[in-house]
Amino acid sequence: MRESQTGGHAVVGSGETAAQRAVAGADGGVGPTVADLGERALIDRLTAVARRAVPSHPGHGDVVVVGPGDDAAVLDLAGSLVVSTDSLVQDRHFRLEWSTPEQIGARAAVQSCADIAAMGARSVGIVVSIACPPTTPAAVVLGIDQGMNDIAAEFGARVVGGDLVAAAEMVVTVTVFGTTDGRAPVRLAGAAVGQTVAVSGPLGSSAAGLALLDAGITDFAELVAAHRIPVVDLRQGPVAADAGARAMTDVSDGLVDELETMAAASGVAVEIDTATIPSHPLLRAAADAVGADPIGWQLGGGEDHQLLATFDGQPPAGWTAIGAVVAPGDGPRVRVDGAPSGVRGWQSF
Repeated sequence: MRESQTGGHAVVGSGETAAQRAVAGADGGVGPTVADLGERALIDRLTAVARRAVPSHPGHGDVVVVGPGDDAAVLDLAGSLVVSTDSLVQDRHFRLEWSTPEQIGARAAVQSCADIAAMGARSVGIVVSIACPPTTPAAVVLGIDQGMNDIAAEFGARVVGGDLVAAAEMVVTVTVFGTTDGRAPVRLAGAAVGQTVAVSGPLGSSAAGLALLDAGITDFAELVAAHRIPVVDLRQGPVAADAGARAMTDVSDGLVDELETMAAASGVAVEIDTATIPSHPLLRAAADAVGADPIGWQLGGGEDHQLLATFDGQPPAGWTAIGAVVAPGDGPRVRVDGAPSGVRGWQSF
């Protein structure tokens, strides 16, 4: 699972925190803090938002039997339970100078829901734990929660509970629950020689957005937006499973890294053609603006959370074939345009 980069810069300022600066109005006011409201009052507000949220995913009923406000949530699932969790740490994985609290919440939900989709499943419930300093404006916590509820509804899921705790720094931990709806889960180890390698959407957009933000360039709004909230159709996970996907993952740490992980798990090698990798139409212009290589963003940038899968034949509609699974040899497991890529994706440590 990919943690969002922040460009490697420390956050500096006067006595106020990044969270306070992010929500300060023209008069400099930030509203009540978490400590001002108190845990119970803030949880009541968070719970009220979650209770109002309604999933918009067609074709499935609400599986939430007991939602937020009780000791635990209860879900009624028809298939196997699929679970994924991720943590985001302020100034390591997100920056309040670059993203609104709502965008941070949405992004946190997307990256965990992508792991569910990569198993050929759909997300149904989310629990979130937010740790933050007592001086954090309550608007930041409420904004993160609102963004998470909004994006969850788009995916057909609901925020069903969580936790709020004081800490020295802000950490957002998301756990997503999903169901296979009776399908067999699609695992990493199913790739075999002769299969087609495909992706569910354009790659490199998030890395481009990060580079643009880091350079202080305000053009290319769609690419910057794709870094703040990945643009991905996670319904393609179940679509791929129904179409016979043999192996699947999401592109969180970079395309080459994900392919290496899949190839190693499956005991195969992979060859891809960079000319076939889908990209945003402005990716090359953005790369020129910051003096970067757009292919490098596509191969190693990560954070797009598009789905990556192998199929026995051609992929279903909405997917793009980018290569093939081949027999392993003495060289690298992933070959790009016939040669070793030399690309490394995101490294947590």
